[in-house]
This record gives sequence, C-alpha cells and structure tokens, in this order.
Amino acid sequence: MAVEELQCIIKRCQILEERDFKEEDFGLFQLAGQRCIDDGHIDQLLEVIQDEKNKTIIKSMGWNLVGPVVRCLLRNGEEETRKDCFLMFDLLVKLCNPKELLLGLLELIEEPSGKQISQIILLLLQPLQTVIQKLPHNKAYSVGLALSTLWSQLSLLPVPYSEEQMQTDDYGLCQCCKALIEFMKPFVEEVIDNKENEKLKDELLKFCFKSLKCPLLTAQFLEQSEEVGNDPFRCFASEIIGFLSQIGHPVPQIILNHGRKKRTWDYLEFEEEEDRQLADSVASLTYLVFVQGIGIDQLPLVLSPSYLLQMNMEHIDVFLQRTEQSIFSKGLELLENSLLRLEDNSLLYQYLEIKSFLAVPQGLVKVMTLCPIETLRKKGLAMLQLYIDKLDSQGKYTLFRCLLNTSHHSGVEGFVIQNIKNQIDVSFKKAYNKWFSGPQLISLLDLVLFLPEGAETDLLQNSDRIMASLNLLRYLVIKDNENDNQTGLWTELGKIENNFLKPLHIGLNMSKAHYEAEIKNSQRNSQVASMCKGVCSVTVGGEEIPSMPPEMQLKVLHSALFTFDLIDSVLARVEELIELKTKSTSEESAAEPRFQLCHNLRKMKNTENAQKRLTSK
Repeated sequence: MAVEELQCIIKRCQILEERDFKEEDFGLFQLAGQRCIDDGHIDQLLEVIQDEKNKTIIKSMGWNLVGPVVRCLLRNGEEETRKDCFLMFDLLVKLCNPKELLLGLLELIEEPSGKQISQIILLLLQPLQTVIQKLPHNKAYSVGLALSTLWSQLSLLPVPYSEEQMQTDDYGLCQCCKALIEFMKPFVEEVIDNKENEKLKDELLKFCFKSLKCPLLTAQFLEQSEEVGNDPFRCFASEIIGFLSQIGHPVPQIILNHGRKKRTWDYLEFEEEEDRQLADSVASLTYLVFVQGIGIDQLPLVLSPSYLLQMNMEHIDVFLQRTEQSIFSKGLELLENSLLRLEDNSLLYQYLEIKSFLAVPQGLVKVMTLCPIETLRKKGLAMLQLYIDKLDSQGKYTLFRCLLNTSHHSGVEGFVIQNIKNQIDVSFKKAYNKWFSGPQLISLLDLVLFLPEGAETDLLQNSDRIMASLNLLRYLVIKDNENDNQTGLWTELGKIENNFLKPLHIGLNMSKAHYEAEIKNSQRNSQVASMCKGVCSVTVGGEEIPSMPPEMQLKVLHSALFTFDLIDSVLARVEELIELKTKSTSEESAAEPRFQLCHNLRKMKNTENAQKRLTSK
C-alpha cells in the first residue's frame, strides 16, 4: 500500500516542472516515504531514489526523508536494512537541495537528549560538513549556525572526570570532541587559504571560545607523563589552540590583550550571555597554557614572573569564584604555577592595589572554609601561605589587615595571627622591620588583641583566634623587654588588658559556668532522654545542639570545657609573664638610684684620699 502511494505521487510529479510542485505534494511524498520505511520496504524506496528520472523530485523533496532515514539508522535494525539506509542517506545528501538539507540536519541534531545526543551528532557530522561545503552562498553563516547548534547540544552532556570515565565515554562526549575537530578542519583551511574571509574566521573564533568554556573549563586532564593520545580532552584542547593560531588569534594575542580596554576581538558581536562567559573561556585558555603547557612555546620568554602573575590573577579569581570542584581546583593549580616563578618577599605591595590581588586571597579563604573536600581545603591553605611568602613586608602587612577585617572565620584569623608572629620573629632575629614593630605593629595588634563582642564573645567559636592571640602576646612579652619596647607592646599594655585580658577572664568564667550547668542538666535528664529513644537536645548560647545521643552530647560539652581550660592556662601564663617582666623592670629602676649614690660616695672618698696624700707631701 505504501509503495503504491509513493509510486502514484512519483508518477504525478515526474510530468511536472520543479516550480509546479505543490505543498501537498511535499507532504504526501514524506508520508509515503515514511510508511515505506516503517513497513520495511526500504529497498523499494532506495530504487525510487536511485532512479535517474526522479532526480528533480528527490532534489526538491528528498530532504523530507532524511529524518525518517536517520531515525531508522538509530534503531539498530538488521545489517542489510542499515546498509540500505546508509546508502539512501548518502544519496539524499548528494542529491538534495543543500540549503533545505542543512536545516533538516540541524533540526535532527536539536531533537535528542541524553545519550542519543552523541549518537546523532556522530552520525550527522560528516554529512553536515558535506552539505555546508556544497552551499554556494552564506557559508560563514551556515558554519556558525551549525557550530552553535552542535555546541548547544554538547554542552548538555556530562563531562567525564576520571581516566576510567574517559575510556568508557558513556555519553560519547570524548568521541564527539574528536569528530568536531575533523568537522572544523576544512573550514579552518579555507580561512588559511583566504585570509580576507573575516566572517568565517569570526564564526570559528566564537566556537573556539565556546569550546574553551565547555567542555574544557570543566574537563580534567590526565598526567602529562601519560601518552598524549590517551587524553581526549588534551588532544581537543591542543587542536582548538592550534585553530586559534591558524585563523590569526595566537595564544599571546588573546592572553595579553584580555583585560585591556580594547581587545582584538571586540568587533565580534557576542550576545550578552556569551560576552559574560568570555572571561571563563580566557581563564580556561590560560590554565591550558601555563599549567598543562599546551601552546606555551608561543609565549615570549621575556615576560617577568611578576608580570605573568599579574596577567593570571584575574583568571585565577574567575576560577575561585566558581563552586564546582573541577573548576576552582584549576584556579589553585594556576596560582601555584604563577607563584612558584617568584622569589620570596619579591612581590611589591603596590600589586595589592589591583583588585584581583586582594580578591584571590579572599577566594582562597572561601575554599579553605567552605570546600567539603579536605585535600582541596589544605591546598587552599598552602596556596595562601605561598602567596604571603611572596609578598614584601608592606604587602604582608596590608594583606594581614585585609584578612583580619574580612575573613570572619576564627581558624583563618588564627592562621593570620600566626603569620604576624612569624614576621615579628624575623624582625627580631634578622633585620629591623618597621611594619612589624613600633606604631605600625600596634595598629595591627589592635585588630588582634581584642574580643569582638567583649566578655559576651562566643569563646568556643573564636577559640582558634583567641589561642593564637594569646600565644602572640606571650611571645611578645618574652621577647621584648620593657626598657627596649621595640614592638611598642609595653606602652599599650593598659589598653590590651582592658580590651582583651580582662574581658577574656570574665568571658571564661561565664562560659565555664554555663557549660558546667549544661553538663549537670544533661546528666540529670539522661534518664528522660533514654525514654525518648535515647535522643535528647541541649541548648548552648541560645542555640540548640543538633539531636544526638546523651553520651555524645556530654562528650561535646566536656570538650568545650577542656578548650576553656586550655585558654585559661595560657592566659594565666601570659599574666604571670607580664607581672614578672614589670616587677623586674621596677626593681631595676629602684636599684638604679642606689647604685648611683654608692658610685658618687665612692668617688668623693677617692677624691679626699688623693687630697690628703698631696697635703702630706
């Protein structure tokens, strides 16, 4: 029945000119062809397409059969059927109107979801390339439309992150990346042969930027010691960077121009969203060049380490602003790569006037405090320490002030205070440093030796900061004599006692009393808790501790008391040292007049004896 319908339509259209084909003819031809495929009459449909007398009909109407033929191929039927379908598909690509066929192929690419995305892209990429090359006009527009459609679909696929996932390639993204390179090559060669083909060059440049963002921004790379051919994303990145150079946008031009008021690609009409995503693309390119070493040989060797760091900091900040582990971890790698090029204490404080130089350490703080993965938290901490080590003294001083004012995290503040102590120690042992002694240091200590909310400060939450502050104060008292007062500590001792030591005493007493009362309540209510399925709640500081077994809650409360005892013992030692130092200084001051009096009396007596000897002579 379907074959007869098709033959009827073919006979009627054979006697017509192409311009006389009606819209209903197109519909009937597609419906009949679809029924032939569904009913298994593929061989007869193939004969119709192969018939030279039907060439005009197929050229005008055949593109309507592409969808049914492609869907038949995706069903993975019998080998003979697939063979006929492939032959039919090749004929349609060869005979049909390329403009209509292009739109039909792109519609097919946009349809699927999930794992079918890669299946249909891999099936249609080569025919799509052939169709575009047959177009007589607007080739650049067609290439741009095709690449945009392909990228939109590929960006929906999950990016494999392990070697095993790359090898299995369940969603076919790795295969698609490889096929895309082959798809682009003839168009890149066309630009190389005709440098004035600006429109095609622009479309290729846009796609390269998009590819740098997805999948390369998220993609993980295998160790460079591995064979390059085993890493599909490294191969894809190498090809994309190679394409950029071939179409007139080499790596140095993109990296060195990014961030300037006028960039070499500003004439491109990026959509608003694309323009915002451009920062991700250039950050991805910078990572590929400096960390993965892809295309690094294109960079001039005369660039100084500090200039390279300045150039990369904006991109590092882009990475660290993201929450995806696969992305912000690249920021840590790029920062390490950039900092290791510098000598310690060589990064001038003026660099901190650049926005990204303060944004990056704040981004590191977020990684250190919010990242759920311990190895990345430790990496963030190590990178912050490395960054501090590279700054000069004034830069360290400025960064410490910034972090103390903005981190709002006891552990981070404790880390900063320990670094302040280290810098003071260097000033004592090696060379006088005005930024970590005298008035400058006192200004910094004002941010350290105080309780944010006085005696009502949550000592448990701020325990890291408080312990670091007490250890710093203990060090200063031991190291700096009151007579020398190199740090200025002894002049400010009264203020330190009022703002820090006394409120800390009161806060400790209040906290201990509160937690001791909670322990008694918890023990008293343990019997009631056991009746409630062994779970009870305890309120500390106005907030309820999450439900847990009574034994665990008691352990938490005792741990808090232990922390308070530890703070109390260090506080007592600090006060003891202050008392000893001030007492010994007072005794020395009192002994000085007595020593001077004895010295004067001895001098007078010696003078009298001398006079007596002269008189006797």
